[in-house]
Amino acid sequence: MADNKSDGLLGGIIIGAAIGAIAGILATPRTGRETRRILKKSADALPELAEDLATSLQFQAGRLSETTLSNWDQTLERLREAVAAGQAASRHEWESQSQSHNQSQSQNNSQSNAASPISPANAVFDSE
Repeated sequence: MADNKSDGLLGGIIIGAAIGAIAGILATPRTGRETRRILKKSADALPELAEDLATSLQFQAGRLSETTLSNWDQTLERLREAVAAGQAASRHEWESQSQSHNQSQSQNNSQSNAASPISPANAVFDSE
């Protein structure tokens, strides 16, 4: 699909250049013989112009593709780094929350044991 767009663009540029050149030549005040001579030179140079234009467009398209690929690779690398940093931060937060929860449970257990007036060691049981 990209080739079709490139071909259409190239064709449009060539046709536009040819129409512009012909219109410019015909609009100038010259004799018919001189105008025909200029048109012939322009027509003879048109294939070379088209080839130069095509080469230039291919070079620019290749350069653009390389730049786009390089930018994509850099973006992908930054995304990987961001995901890794997010995972590390999440792991650190989870560990911090686990430690806080374990300390809280430990304190609750020690407070409930200290607040209990009867411990199993000094409990008195009725033998009746």
